[in-house]
Amino acid sequence: MNQKYIGFLFTIAIVAVSFSAIFVKWSDAPATVSSMYRMYMACVLLLPFVWRKRAGFRKITGKEWGFLALAGFCLALHFALWFGSLKLTTVASSTIILALQPIVALVGGFLFYKERTSLSVLLTIGISIIGVMLVGWGDFGHSSKAAFLGDLLSFLGVLAVVGYLLIGQNKVKQISHWLYTFSVFLFAGLFLNLFNLVSDIQVTDYPAKEWGVFLLLAVFPSLSHVIFNFLLSYVNTTTISMSILGEPVGATILAALLLHEQLRPLQLIGGLIVLFGVFLFLVQQKSVIRNEEF
Repeated sequence: MNQKYIGFLFTIAIVAVSFSAIFVKWSDAPATVSSMYRMYMACVLLLPFVWRKRAGFRKITGKEWGFLALAGFCLALHFALWFGSLKLTTVASSTIILALQPIVALVGGFLFYKERTSLSVLLTIGISIIGVMLVGWGDFGHSSKAAFLGDLLSFLGVLAVVGYLLIGQNKVKQISHWLYTFSVFLFAGLFLNLFNLVSDIQVTDYPAKEWGVFLLLAVFPSLSHVIFNFLLSYVNTTTISMSILGEPVGATILAALLLHEQLRPLQLIGGLIVLFGVFLFLVQQKSVIRNEEF
């Protein structure tokens, strides 16, 4: 695939996913409810594309269905944990933990796919992580016990989303990314639905405002997952995870504009460092892909 096209898709995905934290903050519904309806509504939006590829469902083996269910469970767990963290802390604090995602992805890629990396890649990741730490530094300084719990939930959400991406890195190449995304979203919605029923969490009688937020979550942030799943056919989980480091920057800026959360000069500097690190990483990956094609 053309590298400019890949870069364009990454940009769209990062902008789309940056709105996720904002929409969650707007919602008063439980985290597992908003994420459940996000998945169900996203499935409905994907139906026209899935219908064209429906013949591919017959080719999915029982073992592959098991992996799809596992990926859905990991995605459901990620949403439940991360949405929950946003109820306890600020956007900056919750998204700052995403800085650990490339490291977790590197470890997972090595353990499951024997992927190796270079010193230059590690240095680039380090630059981005320093930037993300600056974005959330002032926020950490004012954290309460509830906020620290939110940070822990966000970290556990990172582990879950990396598991989801690692499964996708292998399975999306065997199954149409449309079928993969739809199936995983549906499984995630079902797992969240089951949790809500077992926990006796209210899933109906929400005001129009909440349904509007559910729809926004289904359209914009879910678009990023569709794009990332598509790109897994061309790049690995670490590359996806590095690009997602742009989310804390976008989310923090949006939180300042839309939620009136305070944005400090240090956070602006950190944001520029993150974007610089992500840019360097993508340039490195572009060179690697070109060498492999050659």
